Parts: sequence; C-alpha cells; structure tokens
Amino acid sequence: MAALLVAGFVGLFSETALNIALGELSQIFQVNATTIQWLATGYFLTLGILVPVTGILMQKFSTRQMFMTSILLSILGTVLAAAAPSFGLLLSGRVIQAAGLAINLPLTQNVIFTIFPPHKRGGAMGVMGLVMLAGPALGPTLAGLILDTLSWHWIFWVTIPFLLFSLIFGYAYLPNVNEIRKVSIDGLSVILSTIGFGGVVYGVSVAGEIGWTSATVMGSILIGAIALVLFAIRQTKMENPMLNLRAFQYPLFVLGVVMSFITFFNMLSLLVVLPMYIQMALVIASFTTGLLLLPGSLLNCVLAPTIGRLFDKYGPKAVITPGTILVAIGYGIYSMFGTDTALWMIVVTHIIMMLGIGMVLASVQTNTLNSLPKQYYPDGIALTQTIQQVAGAIGIAVMVSVLAARQNSYLAAVANEPTQAVAAGSALVFQIGLLLALLNVVLSLFIKKPKQS
Repeated sequence: MAALLVAGFVGLFSETALNIALGELSQIFQVNATTIQWLATGYFLTLGILVPVTGILMQKFSTRQMFMTSILLSILGTVLAAAAPSFGLLLSGRVIQAAGLAINLPLTQNVIFTIFPPHKRGGAMGVMGLVMLAGPALGPTLAGLILDTLSWHWIFWVTIPFLLFSLIFGYAYLPNVNEIRKVSIDGLSVILSTIGFGGVVYGVSVAGEIGWTSATVMGSILIGAIALVLFAIRQTKMENPMLNLRAFQYPLFVLGVVMSFITFFNMLSLLVVLPMYIQMALVIASFTTGLLLLPGSLLNCVLAPTIGRLFDKYGPKAVITPGTILVAIGYGIYSMFGTDTALWMIVVTHIIMMLGIGMVLASVQTNTLNSLPKQYYPDGIALTQTIQQVAGAIGIAVMVSVLAARQNSYLAAVANEPTQAVAAGSALVFQIGLLLALLNVVLSLFIKKPKQS
C-alpha cells in the first residue's frame, strides 16, 4: 500500500502543482494563455480517456505488471517534463505523467477492495482519501515555495525520490492480488470511450477560454455525448463488456456516483476559485495564499485515517451526513465573503470545508463500491474514478466561467473596481456550490450500509 499511495500522492500533487507556475511558463516558452492552459487541460484529458480503459486492463494483466507500468510512466513523464527545453516536450511529459496516474488510482482502489475485508475498508480508504486530498491541496502551496526559492523545473525534480521509493518498495513487496481473466479488448469500445470522455472533458476544459457558445466547445461536447451513448449501448450488448454497466442496477451505487460527482465538482473548482479570490479580491501574494489554505489541508490529512475508522465502526450515514452539513456550512460562509474579509475567517472556513470534504470523499467511495458484488469491483472502480475526473474538469470549467462572466458584468454595469468584481464573481460561485452542497445533504439521508453477501 505504501508503494501505491506514495505514487498516487505524487500524481495528484502534480495535477495541481504546476497551475501556480502557468503565468511564468507562458513567458518562458513564449506561448499565449490558451496554449499554456493545455498543461492542465492535457492532464485532465489524459485521465478522462485512460481511466475507463484501466477497468479492463486490471482484469487482463497482473497487479505487478500494472504497477510497474504505472510507476515507470510516472518517472519517465516527470523526468521529461523537468528537463524539457520546449513547450511541446513539457506537454508530452505531462501527458505521460497523467497516463501513470490513470493506472495508479483505479489499481490502488482495486487492491484495497481485494485485500481488505468490508469492515476494514473504511480505514484503508481513509488513508487513500488523505492522499487524494493532500496531493491536490498541497500542490499549490509547495509549488509556490519552490518557485520563490528555485526554478519551475524543481516542481518535477522534487518528486523523483518519492517515485523511486515507490518503484523499489513496489518491486520488493507488491504481490499479485487480482484475478486474471481471459478478456479481449474491444477496439470499437476503446475508440468510443476515448472520443466520448475525451470530447466532453476537452469541450468543458476549453470553454472558459473560447466561450461556451463556440462551435468547437458545443461540437466536441455533442460528439462526446453521442459517443458515450453509443459506448453504453455497445457495453450492454456485449457478452464481455469493456466496462460492465450492470453496476448501475444497484441503487446505492448510483446514489454514491451522484454524490461523488457533486463532491468532486465542488472540491476541484474550489481549489481553483478560492486562491483566485484570495489573490485578486484580497490582493494577497501566491505563497501567502498557499499558507492560508495549509491548515485546513493538513488537518484533513491528520484526520483522514480516523474518519475511515469511524466509518468502519459506526457506518456510512454517521460520517457522511455530518460531512455534507459541514461542507454546506463552509459554502454558506464563503458566499458572504467580500473585499474586506479577515484572513483568519478564510483559514477557519477552509478548515470546516476540508474537514467536511474529508468525511464525505473516501466514505462515499467506500460505500459506493461496497454495494457491488466482488466481480464488479474493477468496473465499479473504473466508472467512479472516470466520473470523478470528468466532474473535476467540468467543475473547474463551469465555475471559472461563472466567475469571469459575473466579474465582467459587474465591471460593465456597476463600477470599474477589479477587486470588487472578483469578489462578486467568487460569491456567485460559492452560492452555486452551496446549492450543490445542500443537495448532497439531502442525498446523504438515503445512504445506508450495503448488505454483504
């Protein structure tokens, strides 16, 4: 587990760490904002395309084969990105990095659900929840510190020792735990899945830059949606589908998927919008912004294993419902923020928010997969992981677009006050987040512990 979780942390850290350096990289490589954004968009796009395919790969290849492929891709991508002399090579490194993470995340969950009995999975998934939250949350803070003291290359170089640790530990201790089946990879399913998930993620990712009504955005989302419908129809008619959609016949699985979508939509968009609000509305430096958000992230890391054990002891509703309420309270306070908000209020609210997200995130995932029979675990994991990545990409695109639209309308109609305009845009984003958080509170009331066969 150490080998898998450390590699996962590095991958998720890399997902957000480079965001803080995009402005500097745009000048270094002399490319515009739309082009440099591909360093983030390309990462999401690769995850959206490859995660669904890992469901079938985990049944075809052994645990060790999948792990070694994942870690070697991560190392290759990181070294290529760190040493990249041009934008094209840096982007290639990011895509290869993301390919490694696309294998690691479903593989880690599959190992947890294979080696831990149901009454211990909450604790194990709590530790994975720590990794899933700590990586993206600590990324901007540590990257800000690196940029203040070293060059952007070190955002990649500092992760190499951790990846080498994972490689050595995994090679020495990771056994084969999955059952290998004789499954064939259906080429048409892979193509439809790639066009489907790739089209949707690409469309929403570039919408913030070129507008939601542009032909490129609407066309790619429409093509993606059609491909997904065709993909789903094909899966239901195949004897050995690439992704077994029969998992959706279990109501608790569907409920968990919807709650996961809302949680990731809110969480990943918050990790982008909140720093923008602090830097642009309160005029706080990027490294200080990272420090303000650090206590909430660290507290979450410390409490994640405990939350997992509480899930095992008291059941899902006792952990998930209070968590959704904390998230809603956090958004309620955020939506009242303005240009004169005290910094201590941001710290306290972020602690409430991250504690709530920590209680919801891993617990919902555990309960969602516990509701499936064992033979559906690889499919259920691939489905939930894909939906989470797509939710994150959509959340960031939608919320940043909402912020920009409200900001522009404020500047045009009210006053030419840039800080007030960003505060108004952020408030609208937080109000939308509050509505989604309240929906999750209601959904959490229907969660129950699955009957184990």
